[in-house]
Amino acid sequence: MPAPLPLIGISTYLEESTRWGVWDVPAALLPASYLRLVTRAGGLPVLLPPDARPDAAATAVARLDGLVIAGGPDVDPARYGAPRDPRTGPPAPERDAWELALIHAALAARVPLLGVCRGMQLLNVACGGTLHQHLDGHAGPPGVFGEHEVTPLPGTRLSRTLPEPVRVRTFHHQAVDRLGAGVTVAAVAADGTVEAIELPDRDGLVLGVQWHPEAGQGEHDVRLLRALTTAAVRDAEARGAPPGSALDPAPG
Repeated sequence: MPAPLPLIGISTYLEESTRWGVWDVPAALLPASYLRLVTRAGGLPVLLPPDARPDAAATAVARLDGLVIAGGPDVDPARYGAPRDPRTGPPAPERDAWELALIHAALAARVPLLGVCRGMQLLNVACGGTLHQHLDGHAGPPGVFGEHEVTPLPGTRLSRTLPEPVRVRTFHHQAVDRLGAGVTVAAVAADGTVEAIELPDRDGLVLGVQWHPEAGQGEHDVRLLRALTTAAVRDAEARGAPPGSALDPAPG
């Protein structure tokens, strides 16, 4: 019998108008590239649409083996006490609230966590950090990813997974500024932009990357997600339960 797959939750977009077929309705959705990458890395993906109920995030995280906070729109600067720059995109209050709740729940439950682009920025904000609201050179034209090299820093947890500089696909105009409590830089771009952060003093994997591994083609993209699924399996086994067991039906 094959080993149980680790259950990896992925936060989703919430769009007020989404069209398919003859329908134009609100929808919770996510680029399929996230699902494919989690599957390639040995995980079982589960979509986590925004939910405003106070206990929803903690209840969801308690049933997961790992968590991915997906990329998306700019974080509302009010979340880190800054005035809005005119170049900052419109706020997404439901998604900000949901994903911050998921991050706090994952940190409290010590569930392995990976933040992607916006997800990395939210991880820093959740820990009390701030963001640069605009920088140039880290995105292509609308709908096109840019590419550049990032360098993992020696001695970081990230460097155990990606020991060498790698070319990555990016699409962002904001970045980490002041680091949050316990947060350290794990990778940088040639211009000094923070490209990855981690919480090294925690037992489990807590990592954020500014690039989009789900959009890449290199083996390093799978290695990054495989680090998450490996940590998810290891932590589940340390709890004395197989991965995914929180969703197993009760006997009888």
